[in-house]
Amino acid sequence: MVKRFHLFGLGAAGSLLLLSPAASASDSMNPALSRLVLDHRCNATNVGDGSYQAYVANLGKPDNIGQFNDGPDRALYFNSTGRDSCVPDNVAFKRLMNQWGFALAPTAMHPARTTGYGGFHFSIEATYTSINNGADYWKLGTEGPRDQSSNKASEINANPPGVISTYSARVRKSFGFGLEVGGQVGFMPSTTILTGGADVRMAILEGFRTGALGYFPDIAVGAGVRTITGTPEFQLTTVGLDVQLSKPFTIASQSVLTPWVGYQYLWIFGDSGLVDTTPATDAVGYCRYAGTNSPGNADPTKKSGSNQIYDGQPVCAGGSPLDFNNNVVFDNARLERQRIMFGLSYRYEIVEFGAEFITDLVSPSDAQVGGDSTQVPTGPGTSKTVTDKQALAGEPRQWTLVLNLGAAF
Repeated sequence: MVKRFHLFGLGAAGSLLLLSPAASASDSMNPALSRLVLDHRCNATNVGDGSYQAYVANLGKPDNIGQFNDGPDRALYFNSTGRDSCVPDNVAFKRLMNQWGFALAPTAMHPARTTGYGGFHFSIEATYTSINNGADYWKLGTEGPRDQSSNKASEINANPPGVISTYSARVRKSFGFGLEVGGQVGFMPSTTILTGGADVRMAILEGFRTGALGYFPDIAVGAGVRTITGTPEFQLTTVGLDVQLSKPFTIASQSVLTPWVGYQYLWIFGDSGLVDTTPATDAVGYCRYAGTNSPGNADPTKKSGSNQIYDGQPVCAGGSPLDFNNNVVFDNARLERQRIMFGLSYRYEIVEFGAEFITDLVSPSDAQVGGDSTQVPTGPGTSKTVTDKQALAGEPRQWTLVLNLGAAF
């Protein structure tokens, strides 16, 4: 019986890992923040000879992407070329970080009781998280499949999946007196993103089986942190504080079934890298580059009275140099979420299988308690302040399903 159960455990572990190869064949869910701009003419293709060929992503009504702009056509708020002022869509960036943060947050996948003095727990973990895949910030903010046309570039991700997954290896080590620490490394299929982090928790009430205290559940408080690498587009770190209650039930003196419930307060820290908002534009061609502004190649537009100014900047022969500076950094995302967790683990000898369901306790908008805000342009020289609570208004709650298979000894 034990051997058969162990074989079943190994088969289940392999099945979890084999769920990802088909999705990993491409990096279609890699971030593409250059498309998160208020004027989508900035994403025009075939621009490089000083001319302009317009391209506007066909994603429905304009206010689906820029709902905080007051006019019917946000492109009218910017200059006639759309190349000189490619303003980042900071609201879309915060919404995207809000959903990425939920998916990559610590799972607190364990009952309140630790593995005991000197105990170890090794496991593999799979998480499946819902995303708002119909939202334009997912369609614009991820690469999508490669276009089979000659340029092999994807302009939008027309069909993002409704669920994204991560696969991780975890280890937990108990030091007695209710203290336990852990570490995690993992990856996200269909991206180049790798995750890593650490956890610590203290079981403040555990191990009572008889007497009056035997009726009390085990109680633990913990903290976890996760961060990512593998993409230059943004850096994301999540920090969670949690409290859990669990109660083990022995079955036939051979196995243990442990349900638990928990609450987690989550902080999301999202910071963008330097993003080129006109990646399809040849800045040199758009400028009609004629060298640098230096003695022997003076820029006639840069004079102070009778004196020529040499600043080493590009000299444009009839074009514009402005695309050399269409690089932006999005406003930092500092967001909060409140999550509730329901879990169940089954242990037979050293083999343990667990499942956990995590969802928002309150809506993402209602979870925002910080004072962060961003300025959103509403016209030439005008803007309005949008708080994080307003930025996440209408964003749906998410859920995560966690599956875990490991060995405890």
